[in-house]
Amino acid sequence: MNADKNVMEFYPAAYSRKQSDAFAERLQQSLDDNGFGLYAVEVKSTHNFIGYVGLAKAEFPAAFTPAVEIGWRLAFHSWGHGFATEAARSCLAYGFSEFGLGELVSFTTRFNRRSIAVMERIGMSRNPDDDFEHPEIPAGDPQRPHVLYRIKNPGMSNLMG
Repeated sequence: MNADKNVMEFYPAAYSRKQSDAFAERLQQSLDDNGFGLYAVEVKSTHNFIGYVGLAKAEFPAAFTPAVEIGWRLAFHSWGHGFATEAARSCLAYGFSEFGLGELVSFTTRFNRRSIAVMERIGMSRNPDDDFEHPEIPAGDPQRPHVLYRIKNPGMSNLMG
């Protein structure tokens, strides 16, 4: 999946096997350290692994960080079936109810219409003033400009009221 050019279209490069294995180790470490992370997703009827969806700390330098991001990456053959949206909704609820997070963010390059559509389907909203240049992507790279979407914990509004 991490080597598929379709899946990695909006990333600086596809991963080698070694990079993919190191990424999986970082995902496990995040689960161990934070109690949340990017969770494996499988199709219920077949139990086939199709990618991940979950929560990750965003700690790179940006106006909105530190934050907790909801993110996803699914195998190309699983696109268009609603899996990302269904799993992301579950992760939103989990992040808000189990971890008491006040807000979740999601971001992607401005060209990634499929991920932007998922963000909007799960109720996230965008303020164009929050869009940013991703510091981990080189200046001048067309993928560097990113859109930022947010969603507040609906259960927190009564506490802040």
